[in-house]
Amino acid sequence: MTRDEVRAIDRWAIETLGVPGLVLMENAGRSAADAAGLMLAETANPASRVAVLAGGGNNAGDGFVVARHLRLRGIAADTYLLAPREKIRGDALVNLEVLEKLTDDIHYVGGRSIGQLADIWQGYGLLVDAIGGTGINGPLLGDLAAAVSVANAAGVPILAIDIPTGLDCDTGQALGPAIRAATTITFVARKRGFDAPGAADYTGKVIVADIGVPIPEPLTAGGQEAADFLGP
Repeated sequence: MTRDEVRAIDRWAIETLGVPGLVLMENAGRSAADAAGLMLAETANPASRVAVLAGGGNNAGDGFVVARHLRLRGIAADTYLLAPREKIRGDALVNLEVLEKLTDDIHYVGGRSIGQLADIWQGYGLLVDAIGGTGINGPLLGDLAAAVSVANAAGVPILAIDIPTGLDCDTGQALGPAIRAATTITFVARKRGFDAPGAADYTGKVIVADIGVPIPEPLTAGGQEAADFLGP
């Protein structure tokens, strides 16, 4: 699917089917937690801690759900919020507030130098990339770009949620720093960019998970019907 088709699925599920966005986020995050647990089980030390790296959008919300479910399963999970807390809104904020009531293992990076996290992130058994999702269009800048570079250099397996941060959803091109994941768990369908030459260097193994809603027929049929469904 393209970026616009992904957004159309979310809009259709919420506005037409009446599935709350929180339910979609919960389903996505729980599936990602399953994938994280499997990745840990394949390591020499399945009891290793997990670091969830969260940006400021709905992708971060998925990450907050992942951290909560890992903790419920007895897996130690720390969350690193790379965006100012006041920028977290909507469903993502709901899940952050829930997580804050459950644990103190949330690190608000704020103005702290991202470079100071290099040694810390090397000590984890798994990093979860919830920095930015399909909505990122263009090269990463500032703290997010720095965080991606530090995560890649940590030498720790990375699970990307929906799409590796920094990889363009439609073209599969990295216009700047981009997460190099060992595994990407993506939702509803593969993203069009995943099949571009070189994209596999960033996605690693791709797992497709559902979020509890079907793909509407206009999108599966393609053609003008799909274009009409997507709207302006």
